[in-house]
Amino acid sequence: MFGRTRQKFAIGATSALMITAVAVGTVAANPIKSADFDLQVSAGAKTCLPDARAEVHIKSVGPVEVMTLDATGLPPKTNFDFFVLQVPKAPFGVAWYQGDLETNHEGEAHGRFVGRFSIETFAVAPGTASAPVVFDGPFPDASLNPAFNPIQMYHLGVWFNSPADAQKAGCAATVTPFNGEHNAGIQVLNTAQFPDDQGPLLQIHN
Repeated sequence: MFGRTRQKFAIGATSALMITAVAVGTVAANPIKSADFDLQVSAGAKTCLPDARAEVHIKSVGPVEVMTLDATGLPPKTNFDFFVLQVPKAPFGVAWYQGDLETNHEGEAHGRFVGRFSIETFAVAPGTASAPVVFDGPFPDASLNPAFNPIQMYHLGVWFNSPADAQKAGCAATVTPFNGEHNAGIQVLNTAQFPDDQGPLLQIHN
C-alpha cells in the first residue's frame, strides 16, 4: 500500500515538474528581444520625396535597446531630426528628441541610438514644475509643464532640421518645433502604417 502511494506521489510529482517546465518555457518564450520594421514617407513629403524610406532594427541588450536606422531616398548632405512619438502624425502628442541624422552625397543616412525602445517606453509628469526657458523662436519654451499620467510612446518620426532645406528639396517650408532649437522643417518619415495605439516599439518585450 505504501509502495503504491509512493509510486502515485512520484508520478504526480513528475507531472507537476513537467507542467512547471512547460510553464517556465512558455514564459521564457514570451519576451521578444528584437524587431525589424520600416519608416514610410510622411503624407506631407510624398510629392517632394516619393522614394524616401528607412529600415529600422531594434535589439534588446538587457537594460537598454540598440536601435539602428538606415534611410534612403533623402536629399544629399542634409540634416534631419529623429523623434520618439506618441502618435506618428499630427497632432503627434508627446514627443521625445532622440537624435540627429545626416545624409551622405547619395541621400543615405545611418543612425545608431541606445535607449529604452520597448513596451516600457513612456513619458510622465507627476506634477507641475518650472522649466528653463532657453529658446524663444517660433515655438518658445514653456516655463511650466502640465502634469500627466504615464503616456506610452511607441512611434517614430524624422523631420527636416531646417525649413530652408525642405524648400530646397521641393517640399513645403513649414516651420515646426521638431529640432533642438524648435525651428525645424516638415516631417519626412514616420511609422503611420501602424495604428496610433500600437506603434512598432510595442513589439519589444523584455
